[in-house]
Amino acid sequence: MPIAVVGLILLSVTLSAIAQISLKIGMSSPAVSTALAQGEAGRIALSVVATPHILTGLACYGLGMVVWLAVLAKVDVTMAYPFVGLGFLVTLALGVLLLGESMSLTRVIGTLLVVLGVVLTAQS
Repeated sequence: MPIAVVGLILLSVTLSAIAQISLKIGMSSPAVSTALAQGEAGRIALSVVATPHILTGLACYGLGMVVWLAVLAKVDVTMAYPFVGLGFLVTLALGVLLLGESMSLTRVIGTLLVVLGVVLTAQS
């Protein structure tokens, strides 16, 4: 697989992980939490679309999708898709580093098993 394609795959995976973290931050914001507690659909929708972290997360997903389409134009989906599993590792790392989430041994082992599966599949 050409190195440029690997770079695009890693960019897409990273953008998706950043999107997850950004969406989590946005959904945990006081404005969204208050709107969710009040339960009014209109107020929830307004608070969601007015939250910068949520908009950033959606933008990252959109850009990641465009990058992914470029990947699919260049390689077989059966070769590219296993790399998506790397998103588990990136998201775990960002969650721990940026959100202070816990990292148990079981979670680390499970994530590493996913990464091992990616490596084995990529070598096939």
